Amino acid sequence: MPRTTPPLPLAVQRALRKLGADIRDARRRRRITAELLAQRAMTSHVTLAKVERGDPSVSIAVYANALFVLGMLDRLGALADASTDEVGLALDEERLPQRVRRRATRPTDA
Repeated sequence: MPRTTPPLPLAVQRALRKLGADIRDARRRRRITAELLAQRAMTSHVTLAKVERGDPSVSIAVYANALFVLGMLDRLGALADASTDEVGLALDEERLPQRVRRRATRPTDA
């Protein structure tokens, strides 16, 4: 029986296709052949073709290697940076106390 995976949300499919197209365009702007990028990214030409199509079955490590070879790996590290997480920052702000009180001091036993 063939293994099936649940369909990805359309937004995820589009994002992966865009990432793949951006990797392909970056490779072409640098005048690097697909074969050379595949070799430098330590993957096969077939897998690189899947990356450039935005195939979700390809490991994120392969995408990361391709970005590394193209000199674009720093962008991957910034994807889920907490300082740009608007939803998370808003939730944190909601949990802030309304006011801060000084702790009462206990009387010392003499």
